[in-house]
Amino acid sequence: MNTLFPIEYPAPAGFEYIPGFLTEDEEKRLLNEISKIELHNLLFQGYEAKRKTASFGMDWSFEKKQLSKGKEIPPGFLPLLQKVSGELKIKVESFAELLITEYPVGSVINWHRDAPPFDIIAGISLKSDCNFKFRPHDKNLQGRNSIVSIPVTRRSLYVMKGASRTEWQHSVAPVRQIRYSITLRTLKLQ
Repeated sequence: MNTLFPIEYPAPAGFEYIPGFLTEDEEKRLLNEISKIELHNLLFQGYEAKRKTASFGMDWSFEKKQLSKGKEIPPGFLPLLQKVSGELKIKVESFAELLITEYPVGSVINWHRDAPPFDIIAGISLKSDCNFKFRPHDKNLQGRNSIVSIPVTRRSLYVMKGASRTEWQHSVAPVRQIRYSITLRTLKLQ
């Protein structure tokens, strides 16, 4: 993987970043595919977030803490799955979920780790940039100096696996322009 970090401090182990992963035409095609999908405000433990989402493939229920089969991944996203799977050297079928998220101006993602049954997390940023942050999951290691901030540009790919998935939490700072992301997740091997 051709990894280039536009940051001053090293990213957590297992985090990879590729700026310019998509062309402008690929971004336009993906935004067109997203425009065909009805997005809904995300509900998380009784709280309605500002961001809107649509999930395809396997769905994780935060309330039930289990996976269930969701809607099929729309075929218009297959070229993206092929490109990302080629970059990661995994099969297209390895992607169990495709999540589309719309971030209105000012919306955030608070500190979290992705749901436990998922393994590799690959994200594509569309329409605008964002500031991706990491901090140790272990509360004893958390502090202002433990936060790693990574600027993520539009049309880039970021990948979280290994320690960046299990030993770190991540968040996204408030966005200044509307932003879309496509998150692809694989399942842990049983």
